[in-house]
Amino acid sequence: MEKISILFKIATVKRWCSDGFEISCDNGEKARVIFVLDCCDREIISYSVSSGGFTAEMAQYAMLCAVEKRFNNCKTSHKVELLTDNGSCFIAKDTFDLAQDIGITNCFTPVRSPESNGMAEAFVRTIKRDYVNVAEIPNAAHAIRQLSKWIEDYNEFAPHKGLKMLSPRQYRRKQKALLEEISPGAAQAQNAA
Repeated sequence: MEKISILFKIATVKRWCSDGFEISCDNGEKARVIFVLDCCDREIISYSVSSGGFTAEMAQYAMLCAVEKRFNNCKTSHKVELLTDNGSCFIAKDTFDLAQDIGITNCFTPVRSPESNGMAEAFVRTIKRDYVNVAEIPNAAHAIRQLSKWIEDYNEFAPHKGLKMLSPRQYRRKQKALLEEISPGAAQAQNAA
């Protein structure tokens, strides 16, 4: 049954989600982060961070990096939906146009309904609870340096109930191994599995 489920997931539309959050620093500065999360394996595919405000450029950079990382190309090879809230960085015309150009279909949550983007909200709670709130963060530059380590740890080691207590990358590796078992060579042929 698990093997059939994997084949179904590969054959269907992929869904990613995106959101942003702030990291408050001891000196009053803030680091602002926009990330793209794969809804299938919960991996943070990409992110952008700044000590300034949330911008359309940050959202665009995170989207483009996610596509390049998953597809080894600047365009998707199949349909990918990106669920976001209605923040100005996500609804900007340039962001919408870039998404279309690189093969992403924008989906937006209802206004004032953050729970509609539950996986993104869950990641924000996890990163703040397990990393940000237990760290000393003297300034935004320090937060920006630490963020890559936190996200790497989350992707490689953070267990998820929805992934049978595997981390995002452990789950992804297991799916690829099962796919290879079902159809030898398919895991390599599947660029964005």
